[in-house]
Amino acid sequence: MTSLLGRFLRGKDSRLPVQTGALPWRLGRSKRPQVLLVTGRRSGRWMIPKGWPMTGKSLALAAETEAFEEAGVEGTIDPEPLGEFLHMKQHLLMGELEVRILVYPLAVERELEEWPEIGERERRWFSLRQAAENVESAELGDLIRRLGERLAGRA
Repeated sequence: MTSLLGRFLRGKDSRLPVQTGALPWRLGRSKRPQVLLVTGRRSGRWMIPKGWPMTGKSLALAAETEAFEEAGVEGTIDPEPLGEFLHMKQHLLMGELEVRILVYPLAVERELEEWPEIGERERRWFSLRQAAENVESAELGDLIRRLGERLAGRA
């Protein structure tokens, strides 16, 4: 376990269940970063691809798998989380459930025309500002802005 990941997992909300999420990004035609969001199956709200940890996979690789299944994208996943946010999820058996979602940036290299959940969700590319405004979670919006700062630091 990496030190950054260990810090997240030992944080103040360590009793909450953990999910993993991918923050798919690319440089658009204007060479400005864009973020890919998907809609929730039941809620229809804009969100990042996310899901439960997977046996035999790191949280980063599980996030990469979620991005493929939910958004139909492939690329290079950052092994270090960008951050985390809290999310209220509607669980089929347990009802409303609060979870911590660790977010891993995914540099998108390929966008597929067909993918496992194509008929269940919408996907759309947003500018960083639009993405941060369209997600329900202010914490996730902050992470999207943080991604922009990180990418600007690489230029």
